[in-house]
Amino acid sequence: MSEEILYTVPQLSKELGITERAIRFYESKGLVKPSRAGNTRIFNYKDRARLLIIIRAKKLGFSLNDIKTYLDLYDVDPTHTKQSKNALKAITQRLAQLKDQKKQILLTIKELKSLKNDIENSLNH
Repeated sequence: MSEEILYTVPQLSKELGITERAIRFYESKGLVKPSRAGNTRIFNYKDRARLLIIIRAKKLGFSLNDIKTYLDLYDVDPTHTKQSKNALKAITQRLAQLKDQKKQILLTIKELKSLKNDIENSLNH
């Protein structure tokens, strides 16, 4: 019988490269629900996996509400069908947002280059 690996906030913080404050914040938002031993939060492998999902989703630009919905669906749907459909919808929306942002960034770069060129030309005359 193998024993479950347990983690404290400082251990997870160091291992996952996030602050202890971030872990406590995610707990306050209901994204992770560690057990307690006195005042010490004790995280299991599922909590660690949830934190990895949160970190990755945040890096991809998803809101905490999107992440919470995803994680909540994971808990209630053993087949993960609802979770997968929800994730697919959220990813599609995020891709559309990023494509729009990219278009806007490219336009801004083009305008800035033109402005730079105009200023350089005026300084050389």
